[in-house]
Amino acid sequence: MTADVIARCEQVTKTYGRGAAAVHAVRDASIALRAGEVVVLQGPSGSGKTTLLNLIGSLDAPDSGRIWVGDREVTGANEQQLVELRRHDLGFVFQTFALLPVLSARENVDLPLRLAGVRRRERERRVSELLDAVGLTAHAEQRPPELSGGQQQRLGIARALATRPRLLIADEPTGQLDSLNAEAMMGLIAGMVHERGIAAIVSTHDARIAAHADRLVSIHDGVVAAT
Repeated sequence: MTADVIARCEQVTKTYGRGAAAVHAVRDASIALRAGEVVVLQGPSGSGKTTLLNLIGSLDAPDSGRIWVGDREVTGANEQQLVELRRHDLGFVFQTFALLPVLSARENVDLPLRLAGVRRRERERRVSELLDAVGLTAHAEQRPPELSGGQQQRLGIARALATRPRLLIADEPTGQLDSLNAEAMMGLIAGMVHERGIAAIVSTHDARIAAHADRLVSIHDGVVAAT
């Protein structure tokens, strides 16, 4: 694998159901994600965006094809290996935020570091740094329900980056935000990707988000183009 390639899919296919009811969610998809690059995956609802991201993030397994993160082949890995991969190498940002409402902003960012076995002093340093980076230092002790939608999504980005992943996967991260907050969110993601030298793939059906892409990839009926 080329040195700057963080993740790669090769002829990946995923089908749900059988016979006349079969849905070909992803068809022979090949794509490479490089360090310091924001790839925006565009396509209408039902085009296969989420399925492709779930395959890259090892949240689902392909029917055929191969997937690598770094030099590690994800396809064929056992569940414990996949847990370790997601815990250390991947960061996820979800449209629905997926924050723990009973924890404070600080605790939400700290949690993945605890799970990864990071020592307390280092955890405190990283949490402080990330909350500052996303503009939430003043809200560190507030819980997600007490934050605005934009603030919750920024908190989600901070949490996703806490373990210093090699790849950031964001599925429609601006779907619940107004246009101003959506622009700010994508600017934040792009800035952190370029600054930290990680790779990011961001799915969207919003054409305005394309302005923040280093590379555009389209998907339609499960077929990936312009990779």
